[in-house]
Amino acid sequence: MDISVIIPLYNEEESLPELHAWIQRVMNENGFSYEVIFVNDGSTDRSWQVIEKLAEESDRVKGIKFRRNYGKSPALFCGFEKAQGDVVITMDADLQDSPDEIPELYRMITRDGYDLVSGYKKKRYDPLSKTLPTKLFNATARAVSGIKNLHDFNCGLKAYRRDVVKNIEVYGEMHRYIPYLAKNAGFGKIGEKVVQHQARKYGTTKFGLNRFVNGYLDLISLWFLSKFGVKPMHIFGFLGSLMFVFGFIAVVYIGLHKLYAMYSGQPYILVTDSPYFYLALTTMILGTQLFLAGFLGEMIARNAPERNNYQIEKEL
Repeated sequence: MDISVIIPLYNEEESLPELHAWIQRVMNENGFSYEVIFVNDGSTDRSWQVIEKLAEESDRVKGIKFRRNYGKSPALFCGFEKAQGDVVITMDADLQDSPDEIPELYRMITRDGYDLVSGYKKKRYDPLSKTLPTKLFNATARAVSGIKNLHDFNCGLKAYRRDVVKNIEVYGEMHRYIPYLAKNAGFGKIGEKVVQHQARKYGTTKFGLNRFVNGYLDLISLWFLSKFGVKPMHIFGFLGSLMFVFGFIAVVYIGLHKLYAMYSGQPYILVTDSPYFYLALTTMILGTQLFLAGFLGEMIARNAPERNNYQIEKEL
């Protein structure tokens, strides 16, 4: 099979028939063998009934229905597991992503050799309250991930080699960082394509400022796990040792300063009367705790079942 199209959705009953007809037309014009996987993320409208009807009319339509709303990442994870196409395309169900982009995305994967191609909605029809946070978010994501050529990490329209989606785990709200997940899994050829952004035709946007805040928290988590997830001692142990040594040197200095003052006849105070003594002592205690946190993290990492889960591309 050439292409699997995965469409996560939540309350998009009006747009589904039009979207399916559009995809069907593009696939038939280009002679692709394909499947369309709708993932109904706990919709409260008639979205599932529409999917059932589409599946009755075409054996290329498949559906997954969640009992409640879990979010986009779980929907993509289940869609990736079910996908059978050589190239996997993801797009949103609100008609803001154009299926006319599919042939070029397919070509970039199969002929240009990209592992992942992300859409870039250069000209957007969203309000400033959405576009400005998006620009800030993408600038931060580029800096942290090191993927400098992507301008729109969160674009729903993406294309993947099947190996990519079968070797990454999308969880929580990590769908924003699938290119970063792919890079960490060893798929380094990541490209971008300028795509057309359609104005929303039905329904209302699901975007909220809480997603913007959560996006930054997820990015920090992903960066930390990618750097120190299997070697926590390298960060906690280093910082803990540094703080302990700094605090210990400070305590020794305070003690020697008092002894020098005593034997030279200068006025002096008790060590315990100096605020610097308590700052140094606190630094030593925090350093010890950080070191122990790194040690415990190292013990947990050594016993994790996925500690030797390496990405092996080929064997002879």
